[in-house]
Amino acid sequence: MALALRLARRGLGRVWPNPAVGCVLVDDCGRLIARGWTQPGGRPHGETEALARAGDRARGGCAYVTLEPCAHTGQTPPCAGALIAAEVTRVVIACRDPDPRVSGRGIAMLEAAGITVTTGVLADEARALNAGFLSRIERGRPYLALKMATSLDGRIATRSGQSKWITGAPARDYGHLLRARFDAVLVGAGTAQADDPMLDCRLAGLEEASPLRLVADSHLRLDPAGKLARTARRQPTWAITLEPAGSEKARTLAALGVEIITTPPDTDGRPDMTHALSALAGRGLTRVLVEGGGGLAAALLRAELVDELYWFHAGLTLGGDAMPAIGPLEIEALDSASRWRRTGIRRLGQDLLETFAANP
Repeated sequence: MALALRLARRGLGRVWPNPAVGCVLVDDCGRLIARGWTQPGGRPHGETEALARAGDRARGGCAYVTLEPCAHTGQTPPCAGALIAAEVTRVVIACRDPDPRVSGRGIAMLEAAGITVTTGVLADEARALNAGFLSRIERGRPYLALKMATSLDGRIATRSGQSKWITGAPARDYGHLLRARFDAVLVGAGTAQADDPMLDCRLAGLEEASPLRLVADSHLRLDPAGKLARTARRQPTWAITLEPAGSEKARTLAALGVEIITTPPDTDGRPDMTHALSALAGRGLTRVLVEGGGGLAAALLRAELVDELYWFHAGLTLGGDAMPAIGPLEIEALDSASRWRRTGIRRLGQDLLETFAANP
């Protein structure tokens, strides 16, 4: 199962709206027959890939699958049916699929065919791997990770706005790797204007894993001549805005390939991100990486929408007049502040990366 989970990880950022699933087939002596994982675009599924590679050798064998095999016919036949047709005798499943079209039905199909089913093997690891897919099904929104690269005193730019580069090359490369593992990367309109970023993955061999780009842009200030708008047909770009889709600004950007997502305002007059995330889930997104400035970070933290923090620390100080990583949170008392659980720490060149998870 540990191998199946490692295989499943290859699909992160590439298979939405489907889950990233790994499958390992072994014979009755425990010898590896074949491996498979969900392919880019969400199909073929991991089980189908492994069975195709195994051929007749799958008969009488055991399948280790990281998520309950699907039981419904969509764009592909159900994986539970494929396992039955392959005549495997046992299926080991890490965790159940909460999708109402599948939940329990895949297991029931297998058992009705006389296949022995074992569940719950490395279940916590499997749920962590597919946290995005599970969040979309169970909470109606994508899993949200906030990435920040700051000085030791929590600043993301000097008072003049200079930010390139606070962290060194190893930390920046890791940031590109993160982009490859997420369905989409989200920035605010201020970041899009100030940096004119591409928000792609520029690691050798992972260029095709560049994420969809999202811009939280209340009044569509996105520059039609900027990189995000000019490359929207090559690398999809969506704008989350208060502007109606039929406005002149919206029509100009839409003509360039930018998809307009209109949301109601929050109490600060900005796009309501709870509503926006629900809309993104409806479009299939499961994992979103936030790289915006302090205002967007604060809005998401105040709304308790952030599930994970990636915090890169560089060994320099910029002072209180520099730009903060997080804007005002309006916290009056310490006991009302969010407490985060540290999940990892690693050195990247001269910089440090700490990861934190939101407490349940």
